[in-house]
Amino acid sequence: IYFYRKGKTPRRPPPKKPSSNQTDPVGVYCRVRPLGAEDEECCIEVISSTTIQMHTPEGFKTNRNGEYKETQYSFKKVFGVSVSQMELFEHVAKPLVDDLIHGKNGLLFTYGVTGSGKTFTMTGSPGQGGLLPRSLDMIFNSIGPYQAKRYVFKTDEKNGMEIQTEVDALLERQRRDNNFSVPKTPSTRLKADPEIADMIKPEEASKLDGVDDDSSYSIFVSYVEIYNNYIYDLLEETQEDAIKPKPPQSKILREDQNHIMYVAGCLEVEVKSAEEAFQVFWRGQKKRKVANTRLNRESSRSHSVFIIKLAQAPLDADGDNVLQDKNQISVSQLCLVDLAGSERTGRTGAEGTRIREAGNINQSLLNLRTCIEILRENQMCGTNKMVPYRDSKITHLFKNYFDGEGKVRMVVCVNPKTDDYEETLLVMRFAEMTQEVEVARPVDRPICGFTPGRRHRNQMTINRPLIILPSLPSCELTDPHDDITLPRLIEALKNRQRVKQMLIEDSNMIKSVLQELDTGLISKDNFIQEQNGKLLEKDRIIQGNKAEIERLEKKSKMQEHKIDILQKTTKIFEDDKRSLQHELGTREQRLQRELSEKRRMEQRLHGVISDTQFKWEKECERRVNALQLEMQNKLWVKDEKLKQLKAIVTESKTPGRPEPPPRQTQSASPSPVPLHNALSSSVFLFTMDLGTVLQPVIPNAIQVSAPSEKALSKCDRYVLTHQEVASDGEIQTKLIKGEVIKTRGGGQAVQFTDIETLKQELTTCSVAVEMRAGSNMGPGYEHHAVTKRRKP
Repeated sequence: IYFYRKGKTPRRPPPKKPSSNQTDPVGVYCRVRPLGAEDEECCIEVISSTTIQMHTPEGFKTNRNGEYKETQYSFKKVFGVSVSQMELFEHVAKPLVDDLIHGKNGLLFTYGVTGSGKTFTMTGSPGQGGLLPRSLDMIFNSIGPYQAKRYVFKTDEKNGMEIQTEVDALLERQRRDNNFSVPKTPSTRLKADPEIADMIKPEEASKLDGVDDDSSYSIFVSYVEIYNNYIYDLLEETQEDAIKPKPPQSKILREDQNHIMYVAGCLEVEVKSAEEAFQVFWRGQKKRKVANTRLNRESSRSHSVFIIKLAQAPLDADGDNVLQDKNQISVSQLCLVDLAGSERTGRTGAEGTRIREAGNINQSLLNLRTCIEILRENQMCGTNKMVPYRDSKITHLFKNYFDGEGKVRMVVCVNPKTDDYEETLLVMRFAEMTQEVEVARPVDRPICGFTPGRRHRNQMTINRPLIILPSLPSCELTDPHDDITLPRLIEALKNRQRVKQMLIEDSNMIKSVLQELDTGLISKDNFIQEQNGKLLEKDRIIQGNKAEIERLEKKSKMQEHKIDILQKTTKIFEDDKRSLQHELGTREQRLQRELSEKRRMEQRLHGVISDTQFKWEKECERRVNALQLEMQNKLWVKDEKLKQLKAIVTESKTPGRPEPPPRQTQSASPSPVPLHNALSSSVFLFTMDLGTVLQPVIPNAIQVSAPSEKALSKCDRYVLTHQEVASDGEIQTKLIKGEVIKTRGGGQAVQFTDIETLKQELTTCSVAVEMRAGSNMGPGYEHHAVTKRRKP
């Protein structure tokens, strides 16, 4: 669904990519470079044609226990140190050249650390041509007889192709030769550069069978490099200025009408032979950025991209000229990429510009790994993360290949020396991850509706021998009565006419036969196309079913993964549940023990409380009795004091009068009243005769001694009595009460709990009993003041 934006034209949906539902994994190959010296230690061993094993060198401990770790990596094919360039080309690049001639795209790049043999694998050396020269040789060996004249195919500067007649092509060639003074492209007869001479031996030449001879072909090549994340055209002709050299201008990436990325403004050179194409490549190779580092004498400082573009168009119905229809042009391309090697600046000894170059190289390779990793995650986990192609020029240029525009092949070059072990290990991990990425398989190009074999039939017609008609006899008449010459001439003419008629009949018959054959071929072609359509429909259904199966398999894998996670989570929760249940049981047992202990404590405390209550009742009863006795004694003392006081007063008023005789009166010293009667009443009334003198009678002193240990062990209460004269001259008594508590050592200790004070007031002739409770009195205890008054 495409939404309209306010004030803007709605964007058209992108066209459907010409890719089928079938996918192919990225083909990853491994090539092991020979060691530089025989005495060097080797860390890579070729186990089989598809597996290598890496040995950890001395000084690298990869396991926690300190043991060496042996790791194996699998590839589509492994090429050992003895494998030739020809064998490598047969397995890696030849299928891509086959696809190129049949209208399909391809991408081949070499990957590895610096000094691992990437440039040698791609370019080669004299007598040992690499993948690039062998690919060019195979292309021209296959399409050489069917090439179009130069400039019949022409680029339109927008990654497309235009077509023109041979006459227009000839005129354009003359115009370019006259208008431009640039040197001509080296021809096939020109002497080759000695550095690239005899790259391929004649006996190693390759040729593809089954090339469509009813089409016309033309090859265009371009060569660019990506240096510090900028794109430069290595074939661009620049005017050299010795005084002020002009730096090369960088190119930009654009998207054509089919959403294919291309380098805008890049020079595309039409070549007609493998030698000419390789001369163009070598001309650009000399401009490539290389530098001398500690690890490589000629280390590539940029990524180089050599693009071989093949344009083909069908011949017309007569098989003479190229069909002048732009829509019938098929363009395919093969990109050969030599990636710069990843390196560590500490090992290469880079400084200044070299450090910046190494940083940009490593960053672009890191972004390539990131794109491959996200593609793999999206395909395996069903996610839809955005692939960061635009973060680097190398990934942005080839994003269409990973989206299904052609096959992708990678040759991983490794150096078995131990110094490159860590970098090689990272390369192996990246290669292992790349093999899991699936790329959509492109569909075959449509077949032209013309009768096949047109070129061959036209050549047979041109080269067919002429039929010689009977020769005419001499027509010279020497005699007017000659009756032999004219009849002979007439007979010859009749024979020629008869032969001509026979030829006409034969030609008509041949035309009818050819028409029948053409009709039959067309009907067969239609039937084949119909069957192909049905097969395509079946294939689409099968691919749809496969896609659905793959989707369900991915969904099943995701569900299984989720189930595993849930099972692990459930197991964790069950373990937590068991631990919590165990802890809960432990706490319940502890709680039961505490409850039982609490019940035992309550029972013991109840017993202690009952015992204490009984002891307190006894103590209260004893204290009440003691208090009653003490009050009676005090009342008796006060009565005696009053009697003495009365006698003194009476004697002072009547000093000479004799004492009157004693009268029988009521005694001023009443008998002691029981304490419970005194507590039940707040006032006691009694009478006293006037003139009665109250004299205090001091009883005998009571000797107090400390109780014995035996008597103390049987007591649970302790009372200490203390009498003193207060500040107002009155006598007050303090009763200090305490409890006897048993100690852990088997002894007894006394804890004083309250103090009772008894005080006498003479001014009001009353006696006040004041009770003060200590801090440890129990709840509900009330303070009572008992006042005794005498009333005359």
